[in-house]
Amino acid sequence: MGREHRTIVSDYLKKAYEFGGYNRYSDISDRQAWDGLPFELKEKIVEAGLKAQSEPWSQLLISDFLEFSKSGNRVRFEDKYFPRRRKLNKLVMAECVENKGRFLDDILDGLYLILEETTWCLPPHTSYERDGKQEALPDVTRQIIDLFQAESGAEVAFCEYLLRPVFKKVSPHISIYVNERLKERIFEPYLKQHFWWMGDGVQTMCNWTPWIVQNVLICALTREEGFFSSSQIGTILEKAAKSCDYFLDEYGEDGGCNEGAQYYSHAGLCLFGCLELIDGATDRAGKGRYAEIGNEGQVVVHEPVEMAAFPDIFREKIIRNIANFIVKMHVDGEYYINFADCSALPGRRTAREFLFGKATGDDVLCSFAAKDFREESDEDKLIGSEINLFYHVMQAFAWGEMENFPQTEALAEDSWFESMGLMIARDKSFVLAAKAGNNGDSHNHNDVGSFTIYKDGKPFIIDLGVGTYTQKTFSDKRYELWTMQSQFHNLPTFFCFDDEYSGEEDIADLIGILGDKPEEDLYDPGIIMEKDGSDYCASDVSCILCTNMDGQDGKAVSSLKMDIAGAYGKAWDMKKHRFCSRDDENGDNDSFGSFIRTVSLHKERNVTVEDSYTIDAPFVMSLLTYEKPTATEIDGEKNYEIKVGNVGTIKVEGAKGVCVEEYPITDERLGIAWKHEVYRILLLADGSHLLRMSFT
Repeated sequence: MGREHRTIVSDYLKKAYEFGGYNRYSDISDRQAWDGLPFELKEKIVEAGLKAQSEPWSQLLISDFLEFSKSGNRVRFEDKYFPRRRKLNKLVMAECVENKGRFLDDILDGLYLILEETTWCLPPHTSYERDGKQEALPDVTRQIIDLFQAESGAEVAFCEYLLRPVFKKVSPHISIYVNERLKERIFEPYLKQHFWWMGDGVQTMCNWTPWIVQNVLICALTREEGFFSSSQIGTILEKAAKSCDYFLDEYGEDGGCNEGAQYYSHAGLCLFGCLELIDGATDRAGKGRYAEIGNEGQVVVHEPVEMAAFPDIFREKIIRNIANFIVKMHVDGEYYINFADCSALPGRRTAREFLFGKATGDDVLCSFAAKDFREESDEDKLIGSEINLFYHVMQAFAWGEMENFPQTEALAEDSWFESMGLMIARDKSFVLAAKAGNNGDSHNHNDVGSFTIYKDGKPFIIDLGVGTYTQKTFSDKRYELWTMQSQFHNLPTFFCFDDEYSGEEDIADLIGILGDKPEEDLYDPGIIMEKDGSDYCASDVSCILCTNMDGQDGKAVSSLKMDIAGAYGKAWDMKKHRFCSRDDENGDNDSFGSFIRTVSLHKERNVTVEDSYTIDAPFVMSLLTYEKPTATEIDGEKNYEIKVGNVGTIKVEGAKGVCVEEYPITDERLGIAWKHEVYRILLLADGSHLLRMSFT
């Protein structure tokens, strides 16, 4: 990414002089801690445990694992894999609260079922190289640490830690078995192999890095005293710190997560988990002699000084901004700004955000998380779908404080995340997001220049998100999927004809070319959509922000301006009147066309999108809506007014045709955010070199 390598976490770790385990959350023997939880919460936890106890353990077969290599279906395996872990968590929490032993046999059944699984990896993750070919069946002689090998390790490790006093009374072999599995599947591969997600300064990192590192730390730092020596723990912490630093290299100082609000839970929050665990394992700063190399190469030993404590890392600007990112992405209720694979409904906030806010001294984040928590249903407050036991314990011990934390009325200000080219602007009615950047982000969709609008908390112009993950989702055929393509974002799609464009074709002609098979459109040379990769990006980007307090009488404006022509794999050669490759030796680079988009929120007035273009090729503009649009022509001037349900109205200038397509939502994952069909408005540009859309 062209940024200087950071060593923030490693530098803070060097200031620590003692390494130990992590014990900030008490095991079952500390009755004062567990009995001190809110009475209502304890009742709910026991009730959830009893309900889980009545449900059968899922049967996980090797044929379920093999199904992915046959059909690309990962859901069949996951639908049996994850319920085991959810059930075990509920049983463990209930036993810790009640401490009567009535959940113990079921806990051991679940624990041993997980320990005896052939692998903890998911079928799509059984490759030894990044994005490499998956193994049809796991190789037990060569362990891979993927997301869920690490998360399952953390679950069994934290289960053993919490119930260790009880397990010892049953048999010492329980803890021995857990430790042997952790040694085989976590500790030895972590210390002896290099996995891509560990970071090397060359490959880009994503949420895998802190997600896995956090869970490896849970495994290691909860082992009984004497399992690791202090120096061995130090080695693990140093390795973890280096990975965290490589992860931070992907971030600008603004803290923007290019994977979006949904992946913040696995990126920013898991980074918090890493820092919290390291802090707990070091716990205090050293006060002692330290040495450094002098100017002439000599070793200089300094007298004892007080050194900064590891918790000071939470004062770092980048860490504070990573924490606060989720507040800036919030729209209203359960809606968040979304792009790439992120859903518009990424889930409610939990104790993790609350505790991250406390660590960074961010009362707004604390209040935001606590308010969201209080608005959850009783069932969702228990995070029953979460498979990480550590999070369940965090939630329980922060429960009372979140219930009573004061609510702030502070409103998130307009934001510009320069590191990824994202603007968010808001007033009393609108929340607008527009994205520049490039098409090489993690979980990327081809969406450079796209925008979304919410009005009065309701989706007006939307980003679909992604469907259920399959083998194709993370393969070289990813962009055959309709949700990934720029034609299903709020962007233009161009058309290239063998003969010179007459200008007489109407919207029906072009829609006929576009067709209803996105996987074929991707390879059609006559359809020009955005391409994937970091080379396909916006240029000449500029953003101007105003504060929310300035928005009087529509005079204050926040806007993002950019040329998005570079995101398309081909460019319009105005001299030769044709599309050509950007590396075409016969092309005249000076004559390549431009497509300059300006997206603006006029405070307390409206949103406008102006597209000024020099490309003479025909194109249609796509606009995705959740509510049904109805278009009418204004005064016979080929300008249009489009009413979008009861949400708002779009006025269009510079189009000579419009049509509306309906898309049923049949995919389960898309159906989380979009409960009914969605719509695509297609506007045929009139060739006037200016298309203007106003949203009120």
